[in-house]
Amino acid sequence: MKPHRLKATLCAALLLLGMQAAHAGDAKNALRPLVESAAQRLEIGEEVAVSKWDSGKSVEDLARESAVISNAVAEGQRANLAAADVTRFFKAQIEANKLVQYELLARWRRAGSAPQHAPVDLAGKIRPELDRLQTKMIAELANADSLLDSNECAKEVARAVGRYAFEHQFDPADLPVLALDRAMAGFCRVY
Repeated sequence: MKPHRLKATLCAALLLLGMQAAHAGDAKNALRPLVESAAQRLEIGEEVAVSKWDSGKSVEDLARESAVISNAVAEGQRANLAAADVTRFFKAQIEANKLVQYELLARWRRAGSAPQHAPVDLAGKIRPELDRLQTKMIAELANADSLLDSNECAKEVARAVGRYAFEHQFDPADLPVLALDRAMAGFCRVY
């Protein structure tokens, strides 16, 4: 190969590698806040489980789930997000939250009691916090919107959850990571 052709080929290869690295960096930066917010939402799921333990109410609350989705879609439309994307994402958030609740309630039933805790105010404390997080997550979803159709979307999401688990010293088989994988599985249009 002639020197000028070799040089052009090397430049093109380096440019392509640089573009791939930039895309990976963009994905990492766009997904990080969304993954962290999803993890915060799952932590609140622990308090919801305590509330359900104390009240004896079912984990399933279809009316509340429908209201959450409707509110998220309306908020998402104001951020120029497609209703289908918001619906898919928040359904995954709800399913992941229920996974946390079911696991904790089953663990406490096997043990015969829940851990010592103060009463939890689901309507007055928990739901407003979930609503605040929803608003934050809509903005983060809008910031990461460009990744939804990427061929690498599912891979980038898995990596983002893996980074979160590593940074917070979770075992990938621990409930917080499994639930976070479930929560983020609703991000990509194709997962």
